[in-house]
Amino acid sequence: MLLALETSCDETSAAVISQGVILANVISSQTQLHAEYGGVVPELATREHLRNLPPVVKGALAKANVKSEMLKAVAATQGPGLPNALMAGFKTGQALAFALDVRFIGVHHHEAHLYSPWISGSPPRARFEEFVPNVSLIVSGGHTMLVHVRGELEHVILGSTLDDAAGECFDKTAKLIGLPYPGGPEMDRLATDGDPNAYDFPRPLLRETSDDFSFAGLKTSVRYFLQRNPAVLENQQSFRDLCASVQAAIVEVLVTKTLRATRRVGVRCVTASGGVTCNRRLRGDLQAACEREGFQLRLAQPALCTDNAAMIGILAERKLLHGNDATDLDSDALPNWQLGVTAA
Repeated sequence: MLLALETSCDETSAAVISQGVILANVISSQTQLHAEYGGVVPELATREHLRNLPPVVKGALAKANVKSEMLKAVAATQGPGLPNALMAGFKTGQALAFALDVRFIGVHHHEAHLYSPWISGSPPRARFEEFVPNVSLIVSGGHTMLVHVRGELEHVILGSTLDDAAGECFDKTAKLIGLPYPGGPEMDRLATDGDPNAYDFPRPLLRETSDDFSFAGLKTSVRYFLQRNPAVLENQQSFRDLCASVQAAIVEVLVTKTLRATRRVGVRCVTASGGVTCNRRLRGDLQAACEREGFQLRLAQPALCTDNAAMIGILAERKLLHGNDATDLDSDALPNWQLGVTAA
């Protein structure tokens, strides 16, 4: 039985895991708190984590019908993330492990995303018996990367974000056109009734052989387009067409580069996770592309795409089963921890 904590950004989450089964996954979101500021305010996020951790942990244990003395280990996100937000959950996890005299393990947030597509069912459980080597797309507000997952706990980074991540591009573009934070989901909703071919926006690095991503230029292109065509924002259909066209540009880059990397690496499975994987156009286009290529596709469930402690706990439990050493209780959170780099 393992308790996991996640506080890398603006979700406070606690989960209870037992033999790969998610017994509870409680998430307290701060979206409304940060909406008036147009983005996450680190100081406010940290304050809310400190306020929310006790009831969230208590709620997860109660939902799982587990008492603290039944726990055999505690896990927490060690990085990357907002420094003080990370510290809130990581130090809480260490304190709990010390008090309960159980093992503690710090988990890399992105590495946990790599395995979230293998969680399914009701109650949700990790299906590692179905695992096959894959190319994994992690796409969120802060990161966009492609990873070759050769085997369990064995991965190689193929490409990553050079500037703005895909989710960041969604949110910044949404802000340019007057949508509330977080703008990505609202753009997705409006794009449903829009024409994705109405306006032609650049597809950054689409033709490059590199597996890296860059979306800053696309955001700038939208800004210049609005300066030349301000009336687009005044017409309801044109507004929806704009959302659909921007979304189509982002999704085409993500899908094309993911499938290209999959063919080159020589695997037959694609996985995708992270907050932007909730986007309906991305999920649909990835599905269609994989069907054309004959690739297996595994998408993280929407509830496990955004930041959550369940994926942290699933990976932590797996690491312990594979004999990984516990994390020192004197270790620190690692806000800039790079995937593939061993924690100090």
